[in-house]
Amino acid sequence: MRFISVFVLLLLLINPEIKQKEYELEKQQLFLAYDLSGSMKYLETKEEVIALAEELRGNGELRDKFDIREFGFGRSLVSLQQDSMEFNENQTNIRVALDQLEKLRSSQRAAVVMVTDGNQTIGEDYQYYRPGPRVDLFPLVAGDTTARVDLAINNLNVNRYAFLNNRFPVEIILSYTGSEAVTSSMKIKLGETVLFSQQVNFSAENTSEVITTTLPASSLGLKVYEAEITPLDSEKNTANNTRSFGVEVIDERTSVLILTSILHPDLGAVKKSIEANEQRQAEIINIKDVDNVDINDFQLVVLYQPNNNFNRIISRLREQGINYFLITGTKTDWNFIASVMPFGKDFTTQSQDYLPVYNANYSRFQFEDIGFKSLPPLQDVFGNIEFENANQSVLLYQQIEGVSTTTPLLATLEENSSRYATLFGENIWRWRSQSYADSGSFEDFDNFFGKLVQYLSSTQRRERLTIDAGNFYAENEEVLVTARYFDENYEFNPGGQLEIQLRNVTSQEELESQMLLNNNRFTFRVDDLAPGEYEFEVQEMTSGISRGGNFTVIAYNVEEQFGAANISKLRTFAGTAGSDLYYLDNYRALITELLEDNRYLPVQKSREKAVPLISWKFLLILLILSLSAEWFTRKYFGLI
Repeated sequence: MRFISVFVLLLLLINPEIKQKEYELEKQQLFLAYDLSGSMKYLETKEEVIALAEELRGNGELRDKFDIREFGFGRSLVSLQQDSMEFNENQTNIRVALDQLEKLRSSQRAAVVMVTDGNQTIGEDYQYYRPGPRVDLFPLVAGDTTARVDLAINNLNVNRYAFLNNRFPVEIILSYTGSEAVTSSMKIKLGETVLFSQQVNFSAENTSEVITTTLPASSLGLKVYEAEITPLDSEKNTANNTRSFGVEVIDERTSVLILTSILHPDLGAVKKSIEANEQRQAEIINIKDVDNVDINDFQLVVLYQPNNNFNRIISRLREQGINYFLITGTKTDWNFIASVMPFGKDFTTQSQDYLPVYNANYSRFQFEDIGFKSLPPLQDVFGNIEFENANQSVLLYQQIEGVSTTTPLLATLEENSSRYATLFGENIWRWRSQSYADSGSFEDFDNFFGKLVQYLSSTQRRERLTIDAGNFYAENEEVLVTARYFDENYEFNPGGQLEIQLRNVTSQEELESQMLLNNNRFTFRVDDLAPGEYEFEVQEMTSGISRGGNFTVIAYNVEEQFGAANISKLRTFAGTAGSDLYYLDNYRALITELLEDNRYLPVQKSREKAVPLISWKFLLILLILSLSAEWFTRKYFGLI
């Protein structure tokens, strides 16, 4: 027994090994990708594609030669189960499917069979796609390739918003497929009222037409229009003859009063920046003539370098809660300012230059850094600014002689439902000029100033829960609702629990969902809503704060707009990929090509590995048994 124990122990220490070879047959990959978009169903190829999938899936020779994986694609690529071929995808992105397939392949050569009608609705154009090395593409055309007589609205361009009592432009792009000269009528309707009508003529040489017109915006609210080109008697596909579109008519006209007691270039710069938006107008009035205007006709009053003469008007503004924008400078009476405003300045008679420092944490409204650090300084009298309370929000801080401070240069304040802003420095006209010199346009500065004016002219109070959603969505378009939730200090709170309730006004069908946090916003996405009007409410569950809104889903399915397979793009695609173009009625030629192509022969791989001569587990058990037997034997004979 001692001999057995020592022998086994030596075997475990020496661990004798033998060499063993393993052989493995590695098949090349075959990706079968099927277009599951709605256009395949409308082109009546659904049953043929399902039959093709069953044929390829059940082909024993293909299974023996390839490692076959099946996928479907619409908006993106998905793994396909045998019973999951539903042609209901509302968007087609062939290019993203190709990119994702290439990422899935292993180091072996891969053949990709793309079964599609070639009609893509979103994404980068696929026809010039070049596959990577060791990837071979085989496009197979599904759908009618015969060009039938067809009139279609290819595109419609219109702004989402229009201003009351204005006319808004509409551009409609029409196309014709056919060989004979035809005449039709193009109409735009609001309800049953025809707002525009025009006769259009097409022929084999003239296959497209661009129609531009303007429509009146005579009443406020959401308006749904319908553009229609009268179908021809011989047309098969009439779904692409109509297109609905929506416009929200708003009244954004803003009047701004600029009050001053001096002449200064700033006045003209402020007026021009305000009126850069055609829906805003500004009027410069000397403070002595303020009694000749009705202050209630203006949504915002700019007080330029006020003095004692402004006493009565400032009292009226604060009593009536009218928003104002105060600009100070070297001619400002700071003793008067301290007596009527919630801030003052320990000033001297010496003037000082103040450079702006952008505050990226300002959150009352969104604005971009227009290059404030490169702007020239503003000028005001030297001194420290002191606020009675700390409820101001700073857009720009002061930099004095190269030293950045926490003293505001431009700040906003909110009291109840009123909003105020203060700019502590004159010569803002230099900012506008410098912005033009830097970018070749006044647009950057005017946009910044316009957002400030928009914020100040609004009477809406700041909300802890804000929502953002479009007014109109197409039937096959993804609906996106975003929300932001702030704590009591109006700082974004990522820990909020936001839920949305969505209801179809007509059918009363409801949908509830939790909103997901994404990049400092809570988002809700859905892309299968039926046409109609919808109301929604977003609620923060902890605080109970809620906000509501509504939108309209317009009946328009882009997948119904195609009358045939896009054979021209598929030919280009096949040529770029270095492949032949195959058709659904001769798919067996593709199977033959795959089976006879020697590039896809399976690869036999051998792997040599060292294996123990005797299993260490068996030796360990034998060692334990021999040692145990020796111990019991010695114990029995009294040798221990």
